[in-house]
Amino acid sequence: MINIRFFAILRERLGVDSLAYEYSDEKTVDDIKQNIIARGEPWTLLAEQDVLIALNQTLTSASARVNDGDEIAFFPPVTGG
Repeated sequence: MINIRFFAILRERLGVDSLAYEYSDEKTVDDIKQNIIARGEPWTLLAEQDVLIALNQTLTSASARVNDGDEIAFFPPVTGG
């Protein structure tokens, strides 16, 4: 099982803060992301280019390898002021 978390505007627009994802044979964050996007609206929000990804609380790329028990987080870019 992989715990997937959504933050800020993604959480608001998706209407959920987390998702328990049954791990099977996906190898990368992008594999999982594409499977979620394939569910259709509103999950296609994850296809936006500016969505950031963290794996086990560390910023990463979509090509990062995933293991059962990992946590993936999706969030919009953070701006300072």
